[in-house]
Amino acid sequence: VQLQASGGGSVQAGGSLRLDCVVSGGTFTRYSMGWFRQAPGKEREFVASISRFGGRNYFADPVTGRFAISRDNAKNTLYLQMNSLKPEDTAVYYCALIGGGRGQGTLVTVSS
Repeated sequence: VQLQASGGGSVQAGGSLRLDCVVSGGTFTRYSMGWFRQAPGKEREFVASISRFGGRNYFADPVTGRFAISRDNAKNTLYLQMNSLKPEDTAVYYCALIGGGRGQGTLVTVSS
């Protein structure tokens, strides 16, 4: 299974970005999916997850109320809508199969 994340970039604090992750080479609906991030000099951390058909979502405390996770099973695509971004959200964001592999990350930089 291959995962390709995109949509990162530079934004000012308070702005929004949407990350996309296209999954190929597998049956998308077999997997719960998640987003993780790693800030410079820090450990990788969980951001959000979504169940196979989108019925259950979980969020890390720092992003609750600001980020939304969704998926389009017809397009084999996972999304992360990030609103009210803060400088501390600056990190490389990765999409991943829960309990499985992850793709290359996409860099999000939030300036104050």
